[in-house]
Amino acid sequence: MFRFFERLVDPYTPYEADDAPPRRLWPFLMSYTVPFRRLFAWAALSSVAVAVIELALIAYTGRVVDLLTEAGRAALWSRHGLELFLAAAAILLLRPAVQAVNVMLLNNALLPNLGTIFRWRAHSHVLRQSVGWFENDFAGRIANRIMQTPPAAGEAAFQVFDAITYSVAYIAGALILLGQADPRLAIPMALWLVLYGGLVRWVVRVIGPASKASSDARSEVTGRVVDSYSNIQSVKLFAHHDRELAFGREAIENARQTFIREMRLYSIMDISLTFLNGLLVVGVVGWAIALWQAGSASVGVVAAATALVLRLNSMTGWIMWALSNFFQNLGVVSEGMETIAQPLTLTDRPGAGPLRLDRGAIAFREVSHHYGKGQGGLDRLSLEIAPGEKIGLVGPSGAGKTSLIKLLLRFHDPESGRVEIDGQDIGQVTQSSLRRHIGMVSQDASLLHRSVRDNILYGRPEASEARMIEAARRAEAHDFILTLQDAEGRTGYDAQVGERGVKLSGGQRQRIALARVILKDAPILVLDEATSALDSEVEASIQATLYGVMRGKTVLAVAHRLSTIAQMDRIVVMEDGRIVEDGTHDALLARGGLYARLWSRQSGGFLDARQAS
Repeated sequence: MFRFFERLVDPYTPYEADDAPPRRLWPFLMSYTVPFRRLFAWAALSSVAVAVIELALIAYTGRVVDLLTEAGRAALWSRHGLELFLAAAAILLLRPAVQAVNVMLLNNALLPNLGTIFRWRAHSHVLRQSVGWFENDFAGRIANRIMQTPPAAGEAAFQVFDAITYSVAYIAGALILLGQADPRLAIPMALWLVLYGGLVRWVVRVIGPASKASSDARSEVTGRVVDSYSNIQSVKLFAHHDRELAFGREAIENARQTFIREMRLYSIMDISLTFLNGLLVVGVVGWAIALWQAGSASVGVVAAATALVLRLNSMTGWIMWALSNFFQNLGVVSEGMETIAQPLTLTDRPGAGPLRLDRGAIAFREVSHHYGKGQGGLDRLSLEIAPGEKIGLVGPSGAGKTSLIKLLLRFHDPESGRVEIDGQDIGQVTQSSLRRHIGMVSQDASLLHRSVRDNILYGRPEASEARMIEAARRAEAHDFILTLQDAEGRTGYDAQVGERGVKLSGGQRQRIALARVILKDAPILVLDEATSALDSEVEASIQATLYGVMRGKTVLAVAHRLSTIAQMDRIVVMEDGRIVEDGTHDALLARGGLYARLWSRQSGGFLDARQAS
């Protein structure tokens, strides 16, 4: 039975991804909840049915009081026995059945699946964002919003049907019930309802912004704490425990103050509600007693009216809490939307097809990119790389080398100009097909928090175990991998490497990253300080491996250690976002320009270029 309800909605149902999700709350919620509309209708109907049954039970309580008064002990069962039996059967069978359907629609069909669809689609959308987008925010805050928003959306929907729909139906039914008993009994309740509605309106107006402020503050705490933990080595290295503690305390205190302001509003709400409920009880029960004294109402009417307002008295706090919780959760969703509803900053063009790589020629044509700042980056740079050509890229820090690589990988789009591979503008092909043809090893060789095997197979998931191990051997990684063991006792290729590979040394991380790229075997190879974390002996061995990997590929290698690229076909020297020199190692030395000056500073500390092979 549970499985029937759990399968009413498939949270992973195919959908058309929107590059620019709605930025307003209700359209955003509606776009995510399209598969749930039929379920919402059934949940609303079942909530109304539960409210009607509860009201009928209270009304029938009044009738039972009248039956006891009128029939007496001797005649009660003979006159009304069948009626009382049917009422008991309805209470024992019908009421639990309706309640069960309502509970399972909410608990088993709605809550698990609605939270899942929000988390799945939000995660899918965020993963499609560009690298530059991630560079502008805390990873912790992004993850926090991905985790906070789905349960908040689920709780908001739950409150709609568990509390709001139920309470609206209950209050409307109570007015009708009192009006049928005596229209005058509905007057004090109607007046109370006006005052209660005013309080609800105030709560809605002030609780939502206060809840969003609290949610923002909590996300800021998460972002700062995760930032400290992620960089714990730097924190310890510079002995900045107190500084980080103060940095965290600032956000924690801000979260406390916003929460204090939010709780003040709840206190005002509770005190006001207690006073209004007193008016309700005194007004309705007092009037019912007055009508009974005047002979206008029976004892059963007084009993039903009393039971009804006492039930409302206990419900109103729950209703107000549900409403405030509803808007509090909407505040969390609104805060989460600041991340998960942001439009994609880098998208595939309409009709983009896969990259057709035949030769591996690369061309940068009058490319400029200043990261929106008007300066820095690249300035009208042009560069052509022939198929299979090996290019070394050098220059001072900030010269634009990394920017060039990011444009080739289409982590950013150039502000002007274009990048071509085999004559195709890479802005007109799909990003996934572009990056499948490029292998890259960077200086910061971060690994996934998974096993060594998973990390290497990331380069080619379908590769066999033998090919994976061969790639590790070529990267001089196989021997040390066999010695690994994690805290759970997993060894070798099954050992977990920790977040970003933190359990490994820099050289070990880089060799696993090299193995991953070797296994990928892409026709274009980008090396960004690929051997910088290796010791000299291992570097010499890896360098030979890299030259083997480069055969038949178009290569773009960035290096500050010039000896590692001296054997390249050409060396391109950059400065201030432009190419200032271009030629072979020997030709550039003979020219006596920037490259020659850089070489002269390093040549005493490294092997002669002709010895590097």
